Amino acid sequence: MQRTFSIIKPDATKRNITGSINKIIEENNLRIVAQKRIQLTNEQAENFYDIHKDKPFFKDLIEYMTSGPVVVQVIQGDNAITKYREVMGATNPDNAKEGTIRKIHALNVQENSVHGSDSEVNAVKEIDFFFNLNEIVG
Repeated sequence: MQRTFSIIKPDATKRNITGSINKIIEENNLRIVAQKRIQLTNEQAENFYDIHKDKPFFKDLIEYMTSGPVVVQVIQGDNAITKYREVMGATNPDNAKEGTIRKIHALNVQENSVHGSDSEVNAVKEIDFFFNLNEIVG
């Protein structure tokens, strides 16, 4: 069993589609073992997306990620990182496969409804950023 991290982004929480996204996750044999709805502060968003701080889209990304509540999750399953990235679909929803979260729900490249860890190292780091061990029950 492997764990990965997910964020259901502000565009999705504003449209009240968290349940639909969770259903897609669960239908793909992934289990949500921790979940909470939070409002990211500027400081949290800047720290979380620090890797992008020198990129031209950084300011817009921080504004977007703090524009409304998000749902942070720990997802568990066989090859969870790779599997969840497949379930999310391509970053650009125009390139996402049918049936993926982004093909179904994304509005555009930025408002693409979900984030998922891209490696084991980042999954551990991202889970630790938002969760204490006692919050993860899987």
